Amino acid sequence: MSTALTMRRNDRRARAHPGFLLAMAHRLSGLALALFLPLHFLTLGTALKGAASLDATLRMIDMPLFKVGEWALVVLLAVHSACGIRLLVIEFRPWSGPRKNWWTGVVGVAIAAGLAFALALVGPG
Repeated sequence: MSTALTMRRNDRRARAHPGFLLAMAHRLSGLALALFLPLHFLTLGTALKGAASLDATLRMIDMPLFKVGEWALVVLLAVHSACGIRLLVIEFRPWSGPRKNWWTGVVGVAIAAGLAFALALVGPG
């Protein structure tokens, strides 16, 4: 009988593995940070309405509840960064085969997208 047939469909032992837990922490912290971004942009957008609107928003942000939120944001950033560095270490371990040069394509696309955005910012119009 093959191993796949003898293994249970939802093996709880795999979910207790540190690698699985770190992957979930990375995904959940990334999701939380992505949910934070629209709120951040809305707050920054108050500056476009004038100094009085920005000052009112900044006074609201000075409340203790928001200070706890800032702390949580720093923790989320630290968790997400640490888990991301872990993934990079896993990815850049020595290996063989054609996967070895995939990262150069990803970096190339990222540089091209960044340059295109920068040119759009400084270009005519």
